[in-house]
Amino acid sequence: MVYRICFVAVLGTALLIAEDWLQFRGPNASGVSMNTNLPVEFGPSKNVEWKTALPPGHSSPVLVGERIFVTAFDGDVLQTICLDRKTGKVMWRRDSPRARQQELHKSNSPASPSPVSDGKNVYVFFTDFGLISYGLDGNERWKAAMGPFNNPFGMGASPVLVGDTLLQACDSESGSYFIAVNKDTGKEKWRVERPDYSRGFSTPVIYRPAGGPVQAILAGSYQLTSFDVETGKEVWWYRGLTWQLKPTPVLGKDAIYVLGWAGGADTGQQEIIPAFEDVLKTWDKNGDGKLQKAEVPDEKITKDWRSTDLDDNGELGDRDWKLYRSRRNVQNAFQAIKLGPKGDVSDSGKLWSYTKSLPNVPSPLLYEGVLYLMKEGGILTTLNPDDGAVLKQGRMTGALSQYFSSPVAADGKVYVSSEAGNVVVLKAGKEWEILQVNDMDDMIYATPAIADGKIYLRTRGALYCFAKKN
Repeated sequence: MVYRICFVAVLGTALLIAEDWLQFRGPNASGVSMNTNLPVEFGPSKNVEWKTALPPGHSSPVLVGERIFVTAFDGDVLQTICLDRKTGKVMWRRDSPRARQQELHKSNSPASPSPVSDGKNVYVFFTDFGLISYGLDGNERWKAAMGPFNNPFGMGASPVLVGDTLLQACDSESGSYFIAVNKDTGKEKWRVERPDYSRGFSTPVIYRPAGGPVQAILAGSYQLTSFDVETGKEVWWYRGLTWQLKPTPVLGKDAIYVLGWAGGADTGQQEIIPAFEDVLKTWDKNGDGKLQKAEVPDEKITKDWRSTDLDDNGELGDRDWKLYRSRRNVQNAFQAIKLGPKGDVSDSGKLWSYTKSLPNVPSPLLYEGVLYLMKEGGILTTLNPDDGAVLKQGRMTGALSQYFSSPVAADGKVYVSSEAGNVVVLKAGKEWEILQVNDMDDMIYATPAIADGKIYLRTRGALYCFAKKN
């Protein structure tokens, strides 16, 4: 794993070596650190280096040299916050424009996407505004208004940097797109419209094939797509995902592991839905070529009308029905997909698929040759990355609640954080075991960062730095 190393003069003589964790889940969203000597036991009063109270927000901390960045919201105000990494002291706060207050799922927040940094600047994305860049000193460099977004759950994808290109996925019920801007100016480099995609929350991961263009792989409704970072052109794609993608995939040596779970696609029974023109013949009573709610006799549709009426205009059109048909004909799954080909690999790309006990939100983890899935209710499953065979499945005794934070790993350990505020430390491996359950006495949605032998953990009300005491 590659880290950027910063050498900072301290008192004119000594050197402080700091490892960076520059984006959501660290290097390429993998959640893996090469750190050692991490604490197993920690909490509000144990192995605490420092604690800083923060306004709420679900974004995960990113570590840049001497600084830490998070986003938050304080009442009606959106904020980007910079903290001193050594002491936790707030160095600066910047209020962001809030053009609107969009609809959110109760488990989401106006500050869920995590910042990203190139080591010299920081970039943030807010559902209620768009993209903003600051220097490490807090000076605003540029801002780019985006949206509004038609996503009833709010947005969740974090920005990603590749060279001088900043990427942001903006999938929603209508008007979905994937955009690249110049990191120094905020000016658009390319924008790919995604009309066949609806709710999406997955952060892109970067793939660097030998002899080919650098690619950004984005999981969206029904399809995994790899884009040329420089041009935005599709390099290859795989159809066969479920209709709502929240977790971020992880890369292996020759495969990408993609997890998707969405309500209505977990029965294992794929349903064949008639074409729109055939349905209109019997349901379209007023003959306007569309379907109003009163014309639809199917309770599966009328009960959750908002998830079918994607543009929220009170009627179903051809696009609404097309995506509804797709949704009823997919199955939730955790899949291994072959890396490297070009074009449509929907038939040839799948290596294996696992369909049981799937998480909803937490991203998968690949660590030391084992895949980890952290499911709501405290069920952990480990799989063989070569064939998808289950290695072990068990419950997080003492932490049987919801999980929104994604697992991270280092030092032969895996750290999983529950919504209720329990951080379970596992001995990593095929036959994993629980080493410790730490109670933070506060809710947790953010994913921890690991660097310098320390764990940086954000709860609902504070940011903690934990380190093993000698």
